[in-house]
Amino acid sequence: MGLRLALCAVLVPDYDPAIRFFTETLGLDLLEDNDLGGGKRWVRVGHKTGGTEFLIARAVGDQRATIGQQGGGRVWLFLHTDDFARDHAHFIAQGIEFEESPRHEPYGTLAVFRDPWGNRWDLIEPTRQ
Repeated sequence: MGLRLALCAVLVPDYDPAIRFFTETLGLDLLEDNDLGGGKRWVRVGHKTGGTEFLIARAVGDQRATIGQQGGGRVWLFLHTDDFARDHAHFIAQGIEFEESPRHEPYGTLAVFRDPWGNRWDLIEPTRQ
């Protein structure tokens, strides 16, 4: 089978608001939500058709200080789309505020936004090669 990136953990303060953001705002599917006891849950979101998924991880203790800073202030999450204009408009309608106007780079059309916890994302429609 080889190796592939399966999950990317995103630290959040609480599970349910994060599930709503990833499913209702970004339009991903809730793939799994299992209670592990002691207030801990195993929550995966992504597309049912496959691809990299996100593990929603509730931060505890010292981890809470790093919520929204996992990328050290840089864009570290790259959300690819096949229709930038459609998804950009949808995200704005959902209340997402972009840090910049859409721009065109040699590798695609993109704009940076922050999630509710401060993580920086690129919404990007890659240039077709």
